[in-house]
Amino acid sequence: MQSLHKLKQEICDIGQRIYNRQFAAANDGNITVRVSENEFLCTPTMHCKGYLKPDDIALIDGTGKQISGRKKRSSEALLHLEIYKQREDVRSVVHCHPPHATAFAIAREPIPQCVLPEVEVFLGDVPITKYETPGGQAFADTIIPFVDKTNVMILANHGTVSYGENVERAYWWTEILDSYCRMLLLARQLGNVSYLNEEKSRELLELKDKWGFKDPRNTEDYKDCDICANDIFRDSWEGAGVQRRAFDAPPAAKSASSATKPAAAGGMSEEQLVKLITAEVMRQMQK
Repeated sequence: MQSLHKLKQEICDIGQRIYNRQFAAANDGNITVRVSENEFLCTPTMHCKGYLKPDDIALIDGTGKQISGRKKRSSEALLHLEIYKQREDVRSVVHCHPPHATAFAIAREPIPQCVLPEVEVFLGDVPITKYETPGGQAFADTIIPFVDKTNVMILANHGTVSYGENVERAYWWTEILDSYCRMLLLARQLGNVSYLNEEKSRELLELKDKWGFKDPRNTEDYKDCDICANDIFRDSWEGAGVQRRAFDAPPAAKSASSATKPAAAGGMSEEQLVKLITAEVMRQMQK
């Protein structure tokens, strides 16, 4: 096992990267590392992540009680501890407020899939949790429906949390997500987001499986899903206030949605009928 000092130094290094990338303003964000079954290193509260020193890092137990450290542990440690409780394979958790991903958290806009190959392989579908006041157990519990299906989540009106086998890997997922969200917002300003088709998207899922990255879409439960339409977490959208507003559904998802709607009068689609009525109203108003 690595020495506590080395692990603390790794936390400080990632804290500096988080701060330099502007993923955490002022005292925002927190980082933890599991050092034993019931012991965790934790960054201190009210301390800038860009200027951490190993001596600043606290040691806490599985209930959040501080065992050692000259500075008080983060107030959001319970969120991290719940992830460790649900995922025995996780060794580190990173929470911060990367601006582009947090924009999606504020808008409660689902992250589009089937756009960028690297994101399909490394991230897959990214859920948005329900909002809860940070710090308490209710806040920590918001991750439970999603924690075993992903390594990164968007926390509604808050930020992101990601986790992995070490502190650098835990941080990676957040960096990839924020970079992707920035690209999406830039593409949206250009006026179009082009989606990969299902065939090419499933090729990426095959590569992901081959390279050892787990994805629920590669399981029997989702073998028949529309993989580009956020099927894994879509059932959670209504309860969390998540809704497509800025980004259209992929073409396949639109087709599936239209197929389930009853035809309007005269065999027209609902959209065609609305356009026809609108045109007639405008014509009458111009008389």
